[in-house]
Order: sequence, then C-alpha cells, then structure tokens
Amino acid sequence: MGMSEFYAHRDDAESIATIHRALDQGITFFDTADIYGPHTNEQLLGRALKGQRNSAFIATKFGILRDPANPLVRGASGRPDYVRKSVDGSLSRLGVDHIDLYYQHRVDPATPIEETVGTLGDLVSEGKIRFVGLCEVSPQTLLRAHNTHPITAVQTEYSLWTRDAETDVLAACRKLGVGFVPYSPLGRGFLTGTITSPDDFTDDDYRKQSPRFQGENFAKNLVLVEKVQQLARVKGVPASQLALAWVLAQGDDLVPIPGTKRRKYLDENVGALEVTLSAAELEELNEVFPPDVAAGSRYPEQAMGLLNG
Repeated sequence: MGMSEFYAHRDDAESIATIHRALDQGITFFDTADIYGPHTNEQLLGRALKGQRNSAFIATKFGILRDPANPLVRGASGRPDYVRKSVDGSLSRLGVDHIDLYYQHRVDPATPIEETVGTLGDLVSEGKIRFVGLCEVSPQTLLRAHNTHPITAVQTEYSLWTRDAETDVLAACRKLGVGFVPYSPLGRGFLTGTITSPDDFTDDDYRKQSPRFQGENFAKNLVLVEKVQQLARVKGVPASQLALAWVLAQGDDLVPIPGTKRRKYLDENVGALEVTLSAAELEELNEVFPPDVAAGSRYPEQAMGLLNG
C-alpha cells in the first residue's frame, strides 16, 4: 500500500527493487488492492512481477468505494456486477490471468454476503481467482460467507496495539480452519520506534488523519512504544523485530504482512523470523500492551463504521 499512496517518500524504482529483494529472500506472498493509488499499486506490482509470476502468490482486494471530493470518506460495494467489473480490472492492471487470493476489502451492508461470496465462488470456477478472502469481517458474517463458499483467509489489523481480533474473529477463523492475515503488524510504523512526533509526518501522510497519531493520543501511545523499545534493547534486537516476533508467536495460522517501501526495512522485517520470545518475554509484552490499551481509534470515525462488517 505504502509504495503507492497514504505514506510519504514514495519511489517506484526502490519499491520494485524491494519486491525483487523479497523474492530473492524466498518471500512469495504479495498483498495489494485496487484502492491503493487508486489502481497504481496493482500496476506497480504487476511490473515488478513480470516474468516471475510463478514465483509469487498474489492477493488483491475489491470493495472499497472512494469519494473523489473527500479522500477520507469511504463506501463499500459487494454487488455481483461490481465484483465482476473489479476482478477484470485487477487482472488487467496486474497483467496476470488469475489472482491467487481475492479479498472483499470491506463488507457491503446493502448486499447480502451470500450474493457477494456466491459471485466470488463463480469466479473460482471460471479460473479468474483461486481462493476467496474477507477483510475486517464479523464472525457471524464470516460463517455465512464460509457456508456459501470456503473462505481461505481473513485479513484484519492485528498487532501489539490492535488486539481487537482476539475478542472473537481469530477464534472464529480457527474454528472454521480459515487462515488469519494480520495487516499493519507494526502499527503503521509506530511500533518501530522511529516516529517520535506528529511533526514527523508530511501533509500527504495518511497518519496525520489517524486518531492514534494525534494530540494526547500520540503522547500516550509513545509512552507504550518506549517501553517496547526498552524491552527490545534488553533483547538486543530492533523494536520492529520484537513487535513482529510477538505477532508471529501468536500461532502458525497467522501470516502477517508488514509493509515497507525500502530494502533496508524489508531486511529488518525478515530478521524477525530469527527472534524467539520466551514465555516470560511474551508475558512482559502482554503486560505493556494489553488489549485496548492504545489511545484513540485506529481509523477516523467514518472509516470505523466499515469495520467488523
């Protein structure tokens, strides 16, 4: 996402080099969406994977509607005709003949999930997609969807400072045998310890609009991150690796997707695979970051209404 929008200091050449570096390191799972750009991130990924399609498992998403007049306003669509139009657009931009994992990015409250997922099941039969996923979905909707067509993965924000999924969604996934894909496992960069002031963000950085990165919320959350940094120093690893290692320690059925625009941070993220946390260290991290400890909601009010659909 950050390679094309929402975060500052974008560089397509470095982004493509980062994707190639990931392939060289054995990373095969790449996540994008038609909303990122919009559209330009799928095009970027398509260019980066040209000639290497067989080395990559591509996930993309449909379903978020953007208001051109107000970039903070979002809607959702799961209408069958919209699904079909969206998948054809994504296939064209990615330059591929099939998508490995196709997510509904946000649930459309006006379209029964059975209609949306039924159409996705048809796309599986037609060979346009291989597997069906959902994002930010409630357990009840997940069950209805899964009864319509098998759901392979649920993508939801999950990290030390966003543990909402532990309430019910993660358990629902495990009951149904559905994989869980945590996005923003580094708290949109906050858990790396490199962000120390709201002034660190440029005007085109999404995080300026995020409640957790504003005013008193920022100050309260910074205290939490400083504690993680202290634990990381004792462990002798970067704070980012400690935060990623915590997510990885939550189960083999979790596949986190940390985003980065640069090879330097990609290498740092990969290093988290070598970090093993003891039971005592996990307990200490849980004490610093219990559920709901983060100050502020994770999205502006209007976008929060599209979560847990």
